[in-house]
Amino acid sequence: MQKAELSCEADSENDLGGSSKTMYYIGLDVHKRTISYCVKDAAGRVQQEGKIGSIRRELDGWIKSLPQPRTIAMEATIFTGWIYDHLLPHAEKVKVAHPLMLRAIAAAKRKNDRIDASKIADCLRCDFLPECHMASTEIRDRRRTLRYRELLVKQMVQMKNRVSGLLMEKGVTHTKRRLHKLGYFAELMAGSQEIDQSIRPLLKPSREHIVRAQKLDYALVSSLERDPLLVERLKRLRTVPGVGPITALTWALEIGDVSRFRSIKQAISYCGLCRAEKSSADKVMRTPISKQRNKHIQHVLVEAAKLAPRQCHELALVYEKEMQRGNRNRATLAVARKIVAYLLAIERRKQDFVPTEQFGGTAAA
Repeated sequence: MQKAELSCEADSENDLGGSSKTMYYIGLDVHKRTISYCVKDAAGRVQQEGKIGSIRRELDGWIKSLPQPRTIAMEATIFTGWIYDHLLPHAEKVKVAHPLMLRAIAAAKRKNDRIDASKIADCLRCDFLPECHMASTEIRDRRRTLRYRELLVKQMVQMKNRVSGLLMEKGVTHTKRRLHKLGYFAELMAGSQEIDQSIRPLLKPSREHIVRAQKLDYALVSSLERDPLLVERLKRLRTVPGVGPITALTWALEIGDVSRFRSIKQAISYCGLCRAEKSSADKVMRTPISKQRNKHIQHVLVEAAKLAPRQCHELALVYEKEMQRGNRNRATLAVARKIVAYLLAIERRKQDFVPTEQFGGTAAA
């Protein structure tokens, strides 16, 4: 294991006087209010274990009492992000484990916080930890905004459906396509005699909620599009056929650093555009689309793949080739996989997408 130079600040924290040649492995079992920890040396001997509160002040006091050099590992949870950022300056490495792949903990007969922390420390020191990618703080902060926007859109759609349902329950005559357009709802409320007093107190606040959500949606997307960290990358991504502002933002913030994918197949698997495989001996079985994927990027790529064949001749050929087998959904997935290949290529080369026909038959970027 490659050793990094410890900072002077970190050296001053080593109250136990640990040897600089001995690496200490720390497993954390993180919860909302408490963190269970276990410190082991390279031989697996327990040096410290216990429980501390999940607050920055207690973490600061605890980290000063630990021997150095140290490597820390924890399971991915909703609380992992801030703890990861807080501990990163005080350790050689901080690793985050994939929760679904920590089978040793999930399948154990005895399971408690102390044992979980000990097993995470053991996985770390034996290099068996199923490490997952941890995006930079800047990307995670912006990704949080984008996912909040996604929740906002879902709530807005639910409210629109509820408004339509209220009108249908009372048999109110209206044009469905224009119902949520600017001005039409106000005209309907003012001019329709079919809307009685029982639903008016429900329709008005529902409409106000929709309008507020639309304004907030626009503000969130606009702020991300103008972000200096993303503006050049988004401009390049939007040159790919079918990729609009939301697809570009989702790719940039959910994928993060594209260098973590060694191949296109890895990126396709992460995006949830391929089936899982369960093989044993000479039997090979393919399951439906795997649930182990990033559902946010999967959704936007599938939606983009439905429009892209209309804008790109090469993607239209991919779609038609799959459609000859008679499955529309498989054709859409084939187009989505091709879009992933395009996005990955332009990200690696730092170049805009150029259609094949502009090269006179040369392969597309």
